[in-house]
Amino acid sequence: MRRALYLVAFTVFISILPLRLVGAEEEPRVWTMKDAILRAVKVNPLVSYGKYGVLNAEAQMKGARSSFFPRFSTYYQYTYLHPEPWSYMPSVTLTSTVPPITLTSPGGAITVGTRNNYTWALEARQTIFAGGAIMANYEAKKKALDVAHLEEKRVIMDLVLEVKVAYYQVLKAEKMLDLARIAWEQLTSHHRDAESFFSVGLIPKNDLLESEVRLAEGVQNLIRAENNLEEARSRFNSLLKRSMNAPVELEDILNFLPFNASMDVCIQKALIQRPEIKAYEAKIEQAREMVKIARGELLPSVGLIGHYERYGDGPDVRGTTYRSMENWYVAARMDWAIWEGGKTKYELDTRRAQVNQMISLWEAEKDRTALEVKTLFLKVKEAEKQVWVTKKAIEQAEENFRLNREKYREQLATSTQVLDAQSLLTKTKSDYYAAISDYLIYQARLERAMGENNP
Repeated sequence: MRRALYLVAFTVFISILPLRLVGAEEEPRVWTMKDAILRAVKVNPLVSYGKYGVLNAEAQMKGARSSFFPRFSTYYQYTYLHPEPWSYMPSVTLTSTVPPITLTSPGGAITVGTRNNYTWALEARQTIFAGGAIMANYEAKKKALDVAHLEEKRVIMDLVLEVKVAYYQVLKAEKMLDLARIAWEQLTSHHRDAESFFSVGLIPKNDLLESEVRLAEGVQNLIRAENNLEEARSRFNSLLKRSMNAPVELEDILNFLPFNASMDVCIQKALIQRPEIKAYEAKIEQAREMVKIARGELLPSVGLIGHYERYGDGPDVRGTTYRSMENWYVAARMDWAIWEGGKTKYELDTRRAQVNQMISLWEAEKDRTALEVKTLFLKVKEAEKQVWVTKKAIEQAEENFRLNREKYREQLATSTQVLDAQSLLTKTKSDYYAAISDYLIYQARLERAMGENNP
């Protein structure tokens, strides 16, 4: 019984252990930007798409490389002949004078082959010269692999940018929700003051009604802010392949980070580092290799062939009385398409045109990149100025609201003045958080445009 219990416990332990080893990865309680990016790069299906593209291109390159090596083939064949091979031999008379003798053959049909025929052959072919097409095809596939790697990098960089934007938008939505709650609390406090003043006849009915309207607007703004935060968190969870309703707690990095690079430096880096531009450069080289392939069709193709064959009237191919058991040969072969109605020339013209197309797209991509970098650089600088302006305005708005609220409690200011001051303070703080989040988002977009938005 004791041994049986030990065996059951051991079995349960072994069955549970793999589950613990391969179970769900433990998530951090507070997500940092680095944690979010690494998680997204690890689980997002777009990254898998890029990786499979690399595997596809790598397999094609290896397939092109196999053309350098000899090709071996074999076959085993059975042939049944009906009727059995035969030949008619006429009667022949042979006469000899020394000593005198005369021989006469009977003539008639005789067997000259077998009804059952088995053949096994082994052949090797090696291309010696193909006008440079084999090497050009291999180089073209290598360039295609480079393009696949750059495409994978582009996908990852785009995903990193999306994660950064989603991260900042969640922080922004949290700040906006905090402002909406503070505004609602301030409006609620003001409404209580208005009710007290109205009950003792210090303010008219209109002032009380205005405070109630503003309080209702505050409630709507609070609901709207809650929905915006929920939407931002859902977007964040989607990028990280988490449940849409999973809790999201982020490290607050909504702080000003100076960006000191000049516009010219940013553009120069983008033209050197951006994967889209590098991809077009690789595609140009790939198109040039395709020109070499088309040019190779104008030249002859030379190869060597080695052939070995065994024959017999049984499955063991041991020969027959009518045919030897084996034979072999070595041959050199040259194939040259002398004339195909201009097909090769037109193919060559097509490949050359494709090279010029890729060059045009490369030039257009560089112009588009330079314009994008300049636009984002200006957006970063504009948002940077907005951060400083709104930050200074917050201090003034807070002091304005404090003074108007104290005056109102002493009946030296109207309800409208207090509510306007409160709205101005909320708007100023909202503008500040919007400016700093826009600044960080534009900075992330600029880094992506420069080809530096790596995990």
